[in-house]
Amino acid sequence: MRPDLARIRRRLRTACTRAGVSADDRGRLVLAVTLLAEPALTAGETVDVATAASDRRLAVTVRLAHAVSQGSRDALPLLPERGDGDTLTWHLTGGRTGAPADPEPDDDWATREEMLALVARADTLAHEQRDLKHELAETNSGVLAMYVELEQRDEQLRRAHAAIFRELEDALRPRPPAVPGLELAVHYSPTDQDSPTGGDLYDWFVLPDGQLHVTLVDAVGHGVTSTRHALTVTHAIRTLALEGHPFPDLIAHASRTLAAIEPGLMATVLLARTDPATGHTRFANGGHPEPVLVTATDPARLLPPPVPGRGVGFPDPGSSELVEVELAEGDTVLLYTDGLVESRKDIDEGQHRLLALAAAERTRPVPGLPRELVTRMHDVVLHADDTVVLAVRRTPRP
Repeated sequence: MRPDLARIRRRLRTACTRAGVSADDRGRLVLAVTLLAEPALTAGETVDVATAASDRRLAVTVRLAHAVSQGSRDALPLLPERGDGDTLTWHLTGGRTGAPADPEPDDDWATREEMLALVARADTLAHEQRDLKHELAETNSGVLAMYVELEQRDEQLRRAHAAIFRELEDALRPRPPAVPGLELAVHYSPTDQDSPTGGDLYDWFVLPDGQLHVTLVDAVGHGVTSTRHALTVTHAIRTLALEGHPFPDLIAHASRTLAAIEPGLMATVLLARTDPATGHTRFANGGHPEPVLVTATDPARLLPPPVPGRGVGFPDPGSSELVEVELAEGDTVLLYTDGLVESRKDIDEGQHRLLALAAAERTRPVPGLPRELVTRMHDVVLHADDTVVLAVRRTPRP
């Protein structure tokens, strides 16, 4: 070992001993300074080492003839303060100050002591690492068990929600009534597939005289409030119809009745009433998209009222004039909400597509017709909205 290097090592050990620095910190400091000083001394450069002790603190400064990069500093066994340059500084914590020191420490003895301390420290770190791995494994096992449990609970909640939604669907969207001479079908497509609520609702029932009554409502707004408004309208019209109020007055009468109960309620309404014995069908339209008539041979066509009507909650509500058609056997009437024809943001283009598609599907069995229309019309969706499609086809009476 070069004399200068041995002198530097003795100086460092003496300072560490006086400051009460632990053997492992002392060993790492001596090794770090050796790694820096030995190449410099071999190259004939000067290495200046200074130490300064204060209350349980030791500062060691090494100044070289060349700058030491941060990468080289980070590779040392004891990291100095950050920064580039030719000066490196360490601050070590001691145990006690003023301790007597051997004026000529034995290099071999000190090296063995430092090595033993470093081995002990490495062993301690290994034990701590094994304990940490064990704790981490237990934690991971607990987290995995918790994750599995949460997944199971989430699946249970999904099943419960699905059951509740099915019950809501049955309550909000009644199944087609059995009407001899008529075949009925419906399909509902919500904006949000996880929620059955919305403002597009319908109602159909058979009157005491045997006629089929259909109510289709599209309440303004979204969510539960619009669902409540739509339910209020369908129940009001059902009550008025069963009480025998004239068919042309139902929309206006319902609007007047609900004005005091739900002042903010606004909804478009389409009413249809069909006599299954004759096929005679009347429509009362309160601001709703026009129904479509599909016959066996003629092109499909819209059934607009002579004078457009207004819905519930609008000024001057009601249907001023009715639309009347005679359904022959095999003829189909389609009632729908605007979500069917506005998926591409152009209602006129949507209605043209609907007419062409309805004519092409005129022979499709009624049970699958509404779903097929929705699927084909929603091939491109630029504007998502709740959609209801009802199909009424006259069939031969038994």
